[in-house]
Amino acid sequence: MPMQSIYCPSLFHRQRLKTIEVNIGDIPLGGSNPIRVQSMTTTDTMDTEATVQQTLRMARSGSEYVRITAPSMKEAQNLAEIKKRLRAEGCNVPLIADIHFTPNAAELAARIVEKVRVNPGNYVDKKRFDQLEYTDASYQEELDRIHKRFSPLVRICKEHGTAMRIGTNHGSLSDRIMSRYGDTPLGMVESAMEFLRICEYHNYDQVVLSMKASNPLVMVQAYRLLVNKMLENGKVYPMHLGVTEAGEGEDGRIKSAQGIATLLMDGIGDTVRVSLTEEPEYESPVAKFLIDLYEAPGYPEATLPAESLPWSLNPFAFERKPSRDTLNLGHSHVPRVVAAPIDDAGNAGLTRKNLADAGYQYSEVLDKYNFADMSADFIYLAAQLPPFEMPGGLKPIVDHSFWMDLRDRSRYFPMFADADALKGAARHPDLNFVRVHDHTLPQVLHADLESCVLVLYAEGRGAAHTWRRMIAQLMQAGIVAPILLSMPVPDAFPFYSDAHLPEAYRLPREAMQQLFVAGVTGAIVVDGLVDGLMFHPGTALSNRAAFGILQASRLRMTKTEYISCPSCGRTLFDLQETTARIRKRTEHLKGVKIGIMGCIVNGPGEMADADYGYVGVGPDKIALYRGKEVVMKAVRTSEAVDKLIELIAGDGKWIDAVPAGH
Repeated sequence: MPMQSIYCPSLFHRQRLKTIEVNIGDIPLGGSNPIRVQSMTTTDTMDTEATVQQTLRMARSGSEYVRITAPSMKEAQNLAEIKKRLRAEGCNVPLIADIHFTPNAAELAARIVEKVRVNPGNYVDKKRFDQLEYTDASYQEELDRIHKRFSPLVRICKEHGTAMRIGTNHGSLSDRIMSRYGDTPLGMVESAMEFLRICEYHNYDQVVLSMKASNPLVMVQAYRLLVNKMLENGKVYPMHLGVTEAGEGEDGRIKSAQGIATLLMDGIGDTVRVSLTEEPEYESPVAKFLIDLYEAPGYPEATLPAESLPWSLNPFAFERKPSRDTLNLGHSHVPRVVAAPIDDAGNAGLTRKNLADAGYQYSEVLDKYNFADMSADFIYLAAQLPPFEMPGGLKPIVDHSFWMDLRDRSRYFPMFADADALKGAARHPDLNFVRVHDHTLPQVLHADLESCVLVLYAEGRGAAHTWRRMIAQLMQAGIVAPILLSMPVPDAFPFYSDAHLPEAYRLPREAMQQLFVAGVTGAIVVDGLVDGLMFHPGTALSNRAAFGILQASRLRMTKTEYISCPSCGRTLFDLQETTARIRKRTEHLKGVKIGIMGCIVNGPGEMADADYGYVGVGPDKIALYRGKEVVMKAVRTSEAVDKLIELIAGDGKWIDAVPAGH
């Protein structure tokens, strides 16, 4: 990898990036310290009792730092009372004040808590979402103004031993940054670096940086660019990882795992916050699972000496790796999903339930299959024929030796055990699958791969590094066959233990399975290196996870996407209930992105990626957005969902939901 593209210690082996140490209360961050877990309260900061009790619950669930919003002076002042109450309860968790628009609140909070978080896009910069022109002189004038206004906070933090996070968000870049860099990862990095330079001017280095976005691709690119810039400057600060406004349930977990684990795999990250639209005490176990996925002892050592392999892909901009189109797989097609209803013995005894898990519901009354956008494209049957008529749109794959004995081979596609089995063998004229392990990869490098798709098999925590090494070797050899990632979904996760947690905070097995497959495939999918996914056994969970992973990376949109903030003390309505209501009415709108934000701070900025926005602007008052433009102001909460649907329909994006069973 060229020097100008360096962003991690090693592409092919697990090695953590070395950062400076930042002291945050009694729990230091960065350096040789463990990767820390944190979360944020959702209570009203002026409700001392509720905030204290929620903080205690968060600490019990594993949060090592707790962030509390301080939108004005009164909340900043009340942090002192909250801290006093917590210390009286024997809870010494460091507190972080979350600041957006109010420098005076930040300066007060910095004298009270262990860390303050500022958003450089909001803190003192102008933000009106105007298209403004800046000359070099006017741009510098703004930088001088920021230096003057931000410096008092830096001096206070330095005097009181308070740490600071400079937290850039993709959706809240200032007009000035947007005018020069656009709404880009590079703009995010420069926004933070401007504030970091002021800190360094004052010889203050107790700084943590973050580059959060609701789109995992943007988030990953921004952190990589940030690391690249810091390595260039010779000083690497600790980094706080998070996918902002990830959403709720399995979609939020998959999106968070994809972005966060991609960076953890490359040794990037010193603290993690998972932003889910759930109570904050349930976020910490998810964060800890992702950390342990790559950080816990026992991570597999590399089996291939691959450090000298070339890596020509640009890590700072997304582009799918070129691959040859083979039937409906390859570069010009969306990535495909292969269902694999295989039992522990390797058999594939197909049942109607297997097909239902793959997204094909059979109606006995109508004698037909119903399928939708999340129905698998292929199904692997090993060495058996289906005992009933298959859905017309589902393409079956069988083992090559079994395929050779079929009367009608045209309806089935063969799976070769390895590349050596291709030699002199009969093939399907259109599509053939070849299973590849790291130890059989050398066979592939000189094989005739015409009409072939490579099924790269790996398992366990080290699968991503194995896949990356394999893909690098294929690229080096000039092989452009489409690539499927294949892996088993584990039932147990010995690297992670939550036995010390209260029962309520322990992760269900299905949640861990989703986090595992999204976290392990994350870097390979985010970098556009694959043309399909094959998880086995092929359960409903693995099918949903495969489609969820492709949706999170914007490679295949199969459902509505919700960009939903995790709530905090600024929230003006019940986010969980509102998100559920909006989802119920709109979840059939494939590809439409809806932002649901609790307050104007997390309004048009944080939902930068959304087509439509539902934003709290006051008690019982909602503003509706089209992109970043407000189109309806002060809508009553009781009418807001209907008005949102009217807005979508007015733009021609509404379709009626199809009743179940049709």
